[in-house]
Amino acid sequence: MTARRAPKAALVPRIGLGTVQFGIDYGISNVTGQVQGSEISAILATASEAGVRVLDTAASYGAAEQALGRALQPAHRFDIVTKTLPLSHGLEAVEQRARQSLEYLGRPADAILVHAAQDLKGPDGPRLWALLQRLRDESLFKRIGISAYVSDTPVELARLYRPDLMQVPFSILDQRLKQNGDLAALKQLGIEIHVRSIFLQGLLLMDPNRLPAKLTHAGPALTAIHTRIAQAGLTRLAAAIGFVLAQQEVDVAIVGVTSRDELSDIISASAMDLPAFDWAACAIDDPVTLTPSLW
Repeated sequence: MTARRAPKAALVPRIGLGTVQFGIDYGISNVTGQVQGSEISAILATASEAGVRVLDTAASYGAAEQALGRALQPAHRFDIVTKTLPLSHGLEAVEQRARQSLEYLGRPADAILVHAAQDLKGPDGPRLWALLQRLRDESLFKRIGISAYVSDTPVELARLYRPDLMQVPFSILDQRLKQNGDLAALKQLGIEIHVRSIFLQGLLLMDPNRLPAKLTHAGPALTAIHTRIAQAGLTRLAAAIGFVLAQQEVDVAIVGVTSRDELSDIISASAMDLPAFDWAACAIDDPVTLTPSLW
């Protein structure tokens, strides 16, 4: 698999900032816990100055939307993507919370995504999508979309509902949607593609000898991948962000950070030149390792 690099100046606007850590203690490699207000402000300032364009949040990310509403400044020109409550709360609650998201943020949002793609496969899926279409028609959100897992058959959902954008998992470790042609198929449908879990909650960057019990079986594979990356003269961070941004199908790569220094490191790593490299050899074929909900 060949990764083709875009011009460096074009890369930073394709980095999106995930905000789940602003609302809850999240991430397998997160040792500092939920990000606090002053650091959130510093992260947003760093992102804005660097040219990061997208903020990714959700109703289910604890107090993340409220934290953003307090920290965002008039000069910040971010496109904000948020997500719905699960349909199990009921359609009325989903709509109320979507409207509440805008109040928490204190500004318009670019898009709202169905957070649980399986909701669209149930009997009320068409009604849920009709609700999002109505919110878009009311100009509360410019665009609507779907957040999906590989198991949700994202191309099938895209063909059925024709979303403006989709968010899916993709990384140097999890290349399934590239290998099976789904990324290309989504792009052919004219859908903007946002990818998440590009560090697998930081798993790619962790010491393979210090993994949680449910992931110790992944240690040897991670060690081998780390060795390959080092032999290529790359850092793991540069390999992770570089590989994803080199995919022409990927419009935005969502990264989560707990400090402004982490974000600065990611931005710097995105500018590194990529060598000729067997990227496919870094893919892991293990659904447990690739599915954080199973950890």
